[in-house]
Amino acid sequence: MAETPMTRVLIFGGKTGWIGGLMADLVKKEDGIECFLAESRIENRADVEAELDKVKPSHVLMSAGITGRPNIDWCEDHKPETIRTNVIGTLNVADLCNMKNIHCTIYATGCIFKYDDEHALGSGVGFTEESFPNFAESFYSETKGYMEQMLKCYPKCMILRVRMPISDDLIHRNFVTKIVKYERVVNIPNSMTVLTEMLPASLAMAKAGLTGVYNFTNPGVISHNQVLDLYKKYIDPTYTYKNFTVEEQAKVIKAGRSNNELDTTKLMRDMPEGVVINDIQTAVDLCFQRMKVNLTEMGWLPDNMPKEFLRN
Repeated sequence: MAETPMTRVLIFGGKTGWIGGLMADLVKKEDGIECFLAESRIENRADVEAELDKVKPSHVLMSAGITGRPNIDWCEDHKPETIRTNVIGTLNVADLCNMKNIHCTIYATGCIFKYDDEHALGSGVGFTEESFPNFAESFYSETKGYMEQMLKCYPKCMILRVRMPISDDLIHRNFVTKIVKYERVVNIPNSMTVLTEMLPASLAMAKAGLTGVYNFTNPGVISHNQVLDLYKKYIDPTYTYKNFTVEEQAKVIKAGRSNNELDTTKLMRDMPEGVVINDIQTAVDLCFQRMKVNLTEMGWLPDNMPKEFLRN
């Protein structure tokens, strides 16, 4: 059966969300595609259904959800609110899209795994799309882990496992922004998602009608120290950082943090023709090069960085 052409896109999380807003910017640049930013809250099923019936989208992009402020520790103390949005809300969108035969892309998370004996740190053996979640040390990840098992049941749904997203600015949601501000960081290689490359890829995948789970990261791994060393190289040569162990980190956070490598074989195999996805080391280096240009144009560089980014 021929795929439904992408003509009308409804984005949940497009008005206030980070990834949703970036996707809206991409869709608006596409010829012949109308873009709509959802007004309804995903936990209100009747409102979501009414909006779907009104807009009649060919495709839905779903990036709404709760990650907590300033981080996922918030979810530990707000479990009902987390469930209402991240579980009930996400299922509302997926279920209604399935009922109405609408392709639905869900920007999910790959933070549902941790290195184990079969996928050891440094082994190069990553978790595949068939791997069962083995990380539930944060309530956020726990809910995302069992959500994925349910979302896989919907035949019109594409689930993208995003990890530690990186952008070429210093917006507060950027993984780089977060770790630059930390006093100390762990130094563990991880799979990560460079949004400048991966978000256009997600649009191409939705157009192609791909469904099911995808590890949505650049191939390979990069460590916290490698990221911060590139920050020093391109953004602030005076920047310094210190490491601490996972055990030491656990004493200052409420919820555990996921560290893993995801296998991108399926993603690269199914990627529509013409889409360029660099390995993570190359992608992050290029990202910092773009960031340097962007921050220079903003007037932050060479010597006007906000105080929050400066070490005393």
